[in-house]
Amino acid sequence: MSHWIITPILLPTLLGAFIVLAVRHQVALQRVFSLVGLSLLLINAIGLFVHANTGDIWVYELGAWPAPFGIVLMLDRLSALMVLLTAVLAMCVMLYAIGSDWDKRGKHFHALFQFQLMGVLGAFLTGDAFNMFVFFEILLIASYGLMTFGGGTRRLQAGTQYVIYNLLGSTLFLFALGTLYNVTGTLNMADMGARVAAMDPEHASLLRVGAVMMLMVFAVKAAILPLHFWLPESYAAGPAPVAALFAIMTKVGAYAILRMFTLVFPQDAPAIAGSYDFWLMPVIVLSLAVGMIGILGAKTLSKMVAFAAIGSVGTLLIAIALFTPEASAAAVYYVVHSTLATAALFLIVDLVVSRRPQWQDAIRADRPMPQNGLVSAFYFAAAIAMAGMPPLSGFLGKLLILDAATGQWWIWAAVLITSLIAIMGFGRAGSLVFWKGYGLPESDAPAFDHPKQPLAFVAIGALMAGVVALTVLAGPMHRFAIVTATQLYDSEAYVSAVLNNATSESMAHDSSHEKEGTEGADTNEGLLDTEGGTHGTEHPAKATEGEAH
Repeated sequence: MSHWIITPILLPTLLGAFIVLAVRHQVALQRVFSLVGLSLLLINAIGLFVHANTGDIWVYELGAWPAPFGIVLMLDRLSALMVLLTAVLAMCVMLYAIGSDWDKRGKHFHALFQFQLMGVLGAFLTGDAFNMFVFFEILLIASYGLMTFGGGTRRLQAGTQYVIYNLLGSTLFLFALGTLYNVTGTLNMADMGARVAAMDPEHASLLRVGAVMMLMVFAVKAAILPLHFWLPESYAAGPAPVAALFAIMTKVGAYAILRMFTLVFPQDAPAIAGSYDFWLMPVIVLSLAVGMIGILGAKTLSKMVAFAAIGSVGTLLIAIALFTPEASAAAVYYVVHSTLATAALFLIVDLVVSRRPQWQDAIRADRPMPQNGLVSAFYFAAAIAMAGMPPLSGFLGKLLILDAATGQWWIWAAVLITSLIAIMGFGRAGSLVFWKGYGLPESDAPAFDHPKQPLAFVAIGALMAGVVALTVLAGPMHRFAIVTATQLYDSEAYVSAVLNNATSESMAHDSSHEKEGTEGADTNEGLLDTEGGTHGTEHPAKATEGEAH
């Protein structure tokens, strides 16, 4: 396990560079290397998830530089879950891209895909706020290329809008980091959390400004109202596999809010009390409403699913913004469901587009498409999951969120009413696209030679199988979510895992110099060997105890 933590970042980095330099003209070889690399990534992610489930918090110090001076990677239950979810999603999306020949419609799809994964996985694993910015920029640079992949005026316009909004968000991110560094003197998240907790509220006005700016940055990434305008057109115009992969990108923003605002800026911290708790929830509820109403008003399937993504993130952020262990456990469960269901819907829409050459994704009646029964079955199953209808995981996830919001009637009303609106919107679109066409007269046009895409159906089937598994295994998954949330709110264990290791190493190093050549020195050196002080770069710490193993 010594270097497994950094493997999810290194593997796509090296693979993307290799594809660009060595096999950029051989699509068949790019496919082979991508699938092999994603298989290794998935195996690695499973191993990290199993290890994190023991309750250990693992600290990986790059270059053996101790925190807070060096760069650290952190692995706990939450980050391990997000890495595994990303690996599963990436494998399914890649299978669809290969099965539908999307990767042949432009250049460097596989390399950009790998660099995108590097940025996403790095954001989930980093323990440093500045390096979170670095990984955000890596994933955004790759996403710029993926967004415009295949060309086209509409895609270029949407990509330009996407670039502008996210560059503004990146600029604000730098301002927030500079403000926080000026106040706290550190960008290591554990060290920053410890300093914020000890800060005098009377001298923390600048800190509150930095915290709010940071929240606005993550709001851009998570598409929270009114910073959501970039998402509907960008996701709707982008290539379907790219939009499906982007289902995890809004979750990066949600993850960053959950991580930073439980570790660094918790609501009970005196220094930032009242800086965001009174306005955050109303804004999120409005985002949920806008997303679900957009489902009902959309004129195309792709735009409908893009609005559904906004509504889904709004539901997720309601759970996060409650900032209680129970609500965060519901968020952990719902984030898996939301990612799988959103990605499946984007890919299903692409199946519809490839089978309706006249109307493509327009929500209007047309004669039944080839494989209409199978495609419609996938659509209605994914729509039921996304809208939160029983019996699938979306219903269970919303039930957990409502249970965590007991006593807050306006949150209940918002979730239930918007769920009804989503059901109406999905039902209307599905009826027009898949059922109304049976009453239309036969056409004299030649039969449409629809594409044979067995691998694409396998990819969508795998995503929907994940939704079903999340439903069937809701009990074990919820228990995992509870212990994950408990570990997340035990900030002392996180801080201890990062800073106590560095302190103990420094003390042991000083002691070894003072007692060089003595029996005490031998003891300290043995201790260093045991704890990995100067002979390793990784340090596990028990989440419940914060003690080095």
